[in-house]
Amino acid sequence: METLSDIPEKTKLDPGQEKTWAMLCHIASFAYFIPLGHVLGPLIVWLIKKDESELVDDQGKESLNFQISMTIYLVIAIPFVILLIGIPLLIALGILDVVLVVLAAVSAAQGNPYRYPLSIKFIK
Repeated sequence: METLSDIPEKTKLDPGQEKTWAMLCHIASFAYFIPLGHVLGPLIVWLIKKDESELVDDQGKESLNFQISMTIYLVIAIPFVILLIGIPLLIALGILDVVLVVLAAVSAAQGNPYRYPLSIKFIK
């Protein structure tokens, strides 16, 4: 009879591949040319590799949570365009998204988990 200690927790990637896939979880959010690509990109990478690495699983969830949160913030900001406050708010959210994704990708490429600020934890 198998015990829990006999079952491997995650099929391991080598460290270089693990860092690359963790970075791709973040970089995939730049798929703006596909409708909802900023969410679908990280989702696809995460679903493909989440069982092979703890780091990829963690960073995939982190990226997804942040991109879903950013989508919500953008939807909330759109009605404020009428008041002219929405235009700079949308620009600021866009810049914030790009900067934080680049920081997260660099951190993941070094093998360090990254935590996005302003991210709502939908997927735990």
